[in-house]
Amino acid sequence: MFPSMRDTSEVTEAETGARGGLVIIYAALMLAILLAALDQTIVSTALPTIVGDLGGLSHLSWVVTAYLLATTASAPLWGKLGDQYGRKLLFQAAIVIFLIGSALCGLSRNMPELIAFRALQGLGGGGLMVLAQAIVGDVVPPRERGKYQGAFGAVFGVSSVAGPLLGGFFVDNLSWRWVFYVNLPIGIIALVTIAFALPASASREAHKIDYMGTVLLAAAATCVVLLTSWGGTTYAWSSPVIIGLGVAAVFLAVAWWVSAGRAAEPVLPRRLFRNPVFSVGAGISFAAGFAMFGALAFLPLYLQVVRGVSPTISGVYLLPMVLGLLVTSVTSGQLISRLGRYKVYPIIGTALVAIALFLLSTLTETTSSVVLSLYFFVLGLGLGLVLQVLVIAVQNSTDYADLGTATSSVTFFRTIGGSFGVAIFGSVFSNRLATELAAALHGASLPAGFNPAAAQANPAVLQKLPAALRADVLHAYVVSFHAVFLGAVPVALAAFVLTWFLREVPLRGTAAASDIAEGLGGTSAERSSAEELERALLRLADVDLRKRGYARLAEACGLGLPAGSCWVLARLAKRGGRQVGTELAREAGVTMEHGRPYVDKLVDAGYVQRDDGVLVLTPAGSAAADRLFAAGREGLERLLSGWSPQQHADLAKMLDQLSRALLGESADERLIAR
Repeated sequence: MFPSMRDTSEVTEAETGARGGLVIIYAALMLAILLAALDQTIVSTALPTIVGDLGGLSHLSWVVTAYLLATTASAPLWGKLGDQYGRKLLFQAAIVIFLIGSALCGLSRNMPELIAFRALQGLGGGGLMVLAQAIVGDVVPPRERGKYQGAFGAVFGVSSVAGPLLGGFFVDNLSWRWVFYVNLPIGIIALVTIAFALPASASREAHKIDYMGTVLLAAAATCVVLLTSWGGTTYAWSSPVIIGLGVAAVFLAVAWWVSAGRAAEPVLPRRLFRNPVFSVGAGISFAAGFAMFGALAFLPLYLQVVRGVSPTISGVYLLPMVLGLLVTSVTSGQLISRLGRYKVYPIIGTALVAIALFLLSTLTETTSSVVLSLYFFVLGLGLGLVLQVLVIAVQNSTDYADLGTATSSVTFFRTIGGSFGVAIFGSVFSNRLATELAAALHGASLPAGFNPAAAQANPAVLQKLPAALRADVLHAYVVSFHAVFLGAVPVALAAFVLTWFLREVPLRGTAAASDIAEGLGGTSAERSSAEELERALLRLADVDLRKRGYARLAEACGLGLPAGSCWVLARLAKRGGRQVGTELAREAGVTMEHGRPYVDKLVDAGYVQRDDGVLVLTPAGSAAADRLFAAGREGLERLLSGWSPQQHADLAKMLDQLSRALLGESADERLIAR
């Protein structure tokens, strides 16, 4: 039995605690997701101040990169370990690791310490994102699961807007260290709540975890990021360290390729790359992550150093980009569902990203706020047309066996692209800034203790310069930013070229259930193929029931009963065939008088008998309920068009379970009058 469906066909309020208990658990899960999502963006507006305090501008990119790499590399392990050993204990461990990392980040005395502790924080953050989404499948009845899972997308939306603003607020009013300390009280609340409210899951699913592949892949990525980050700055390109990193990256990549061919459950199956849609989609996703995270890391630095705005206001300046991303993420998902075409969106999106990056390369010290907002908005529009659409395209073209892995792998390449983007942006910026500062300060009369190296390591020292000289130094920063964004344009153009090779395959029915979180930089949950389809199917089924309800099912199976009678029939069948009438009315949210006509019709048809206030399902009633469930299953199978349950036993099993799980639920009371 696959994890997200274990025992859920019979989930009741008694099994998950009372309704209030479920709300408490879910609130804790939302807090955990919020913490992990915020830490992708909250640091961006605090970075200039952090560098001003700790020094080491050339290491700025690693504060972002360390978190992204650790989150991405650890996510597959958290998902499979949770299946194998139970999610509650693993989730608590992830929270503890995240909180320890947050506390140590706030206590950091230098940049190397901060980078190391950010990696520890990211290790816990990967578990928070993956396990919180998986736990929803454990505790929430299927009928309501789509609504609960969908709310996680809103969390990523909120975090993308609130992260830069909160980071700036803490820097302006407290200290940059509170960007990390704020996680502690929220995380402790989530930890205590989970400890007391979340029941331990009884079932386990054994995995042959690909530890070797995970380590090799993460190590290869780290070597390449280090190479691009250190090359030409910390070490010369011809130095033994840089050459050694290049050799190590190649060796580790080859070792991973060999390991992936032998692993029973490889973290990234080699066969995925034989799918041209996946290969092209992974390349485009990499480039999009490159642009998105790179821009988020360096735009606040431009705003705070060159424009002189406060950290909070720099967060406000970034809002047009986030708004543009949200608008096109939502709009493109809806248009794809309605029209069934998706290739045009990444073509337009990558073109917009390339245009936006070029426009950003023209920024000056006096660029107006209106123009800035327009440039940022264009960048957001482009990103929103790419990120979520790629997930839909890959899901739509992948074989069933690889559906879950392919989905998570697209977001993996986006995050790895983000790591590379931040590192390469940082390297280009540091190299160019060193050259420009040397030229700007050559022959100038400098204050005591001031030199080009100090100006490069710590932007805060610029305040010590005379106004005329400070203008020259700020121009050196501007020219360095030009190099960063202009250097990113070819990457966006390469992605634009790749989009023309993205094959458009007729959409399967489940493609209409896109997840907005996947378009906002969220780490994909490590779902199996069956779980991935179940997630989409639950959303589609909920919409289908809302539109047509039980009356359509009754007509389909020839029962000729009103919706309310069908609900009672399904409810009794799921409650062992006997239930007190008053309890049934309470669960339906109606009075006995309101519900009696529906029961009378069942009694008249011979499907139910009354026994001293207890409603008893007759053999004919059981057969009628089976027909109702069968009609529900046929409806689900139609929604699952493009995937064949006849060829996959776990899909057929999922349909059988969901057909019972979705009908006769308390949440259906709004449907029974239809």
